[in-house]
Amino acid sequence: MPWIQIKLNATDQNAEQIGDMLMEQTGALSVTFLDAKDTPVFEPLPGETRLWGETDIVALYDAEIDTEQVLEQIKGSNMLEEGFAHKVEQLEDKDWEREWMENFHPMRFGERLWVCPSWREIPEPDAVNVMLDPGLAFGTGTHPTTSLCLEWLEGLDLEGKTVIDFGCGSGILAIAAIKLGAAKVIGVDIDPQAIIASTANAERNGVADKLELYLPQNQPENLEADVVVANILAGPLRELSGVIKGLIKPNGLLAMSGVLDTQAEDVANYYRDELTVEPIVEMQEWCRISGQKKA
Repeated sequence: MPWIQIKLNATDQNAEQIGDMLMEQTGALSVTFLDAKDTPVFEPLPGETRLWGETDIVALYDAEIDTEQVLEQIKGSNMLEEGFAHKVEQLEDKDWEREWMENFHPMRFGERLWVCPSWREIPEPDAVNVMLDPGLAFGTGTHPTTSLCLEWLEGLDLEGKTVIDFGCGSGILAIAAIKLGAAKVIGVDIDPQAIIASTANAERNGVADKLELYLPQNQPENLEADVVVANILAGPLRELSGVIKGLIKPNGLLAMSGVLDTQAEDVANYYRDELTVEPIVEMQEWCRISGQKKA
């Protein structure tokens, strides 16, 4: 069946309240929060909804809904200013899973690393191939932050090295590091679903014996690695800078992403006391910050 979606612009102060109103009073079947750059909210802490300063709300309805009546209900709630910005769109009824699968192709990172969905033929059988089907956690290689970290890892000599993937998500970076030669990789994530997804993906790639996975409260004490990669968000990268720096051995390497170009310099400044920071690399308004820990 076809669907109708209504998109509204809100702020971090009123978005959640408006979302509740849409579900309870207007008959919305689902409500999604998007930031101003059209990036879905992902990986919140348990019980937390992460919202940006400028937040779009997308409400989904049955196509039979009276959109004018819904808009009047929204107006009558007095939660949005007079003449509030909105957009009404009709969505086709499609086999969304099949359409998504048809558009997800193998991706190449650097000279030798590929990320391939299981239903596609491997382009280069002799290359370093990570088989990854998106599942419970964020991280498929399609987002610029993941791409930036994969390219960085591909450019390193990881032979015999220990790597920590801080915020491992789907396990894509951890698995890539193993396939690129790392002797041991440790993945840490606050989300139990990420541990499940990383375990499943490591088994699919035949590298589960080289991957250790922990929730933060269970990770070993005095954990250190030659290489640390953290693809999370700017806020945690600032708040946890002491923890992250403590994971890097002297002369060890660090790469971080999940940071917008407007946030990169500020985040980098939290690490300059202990690291020699390389020039920041940008892709589609997202950045990678990398550097080497001082001896």
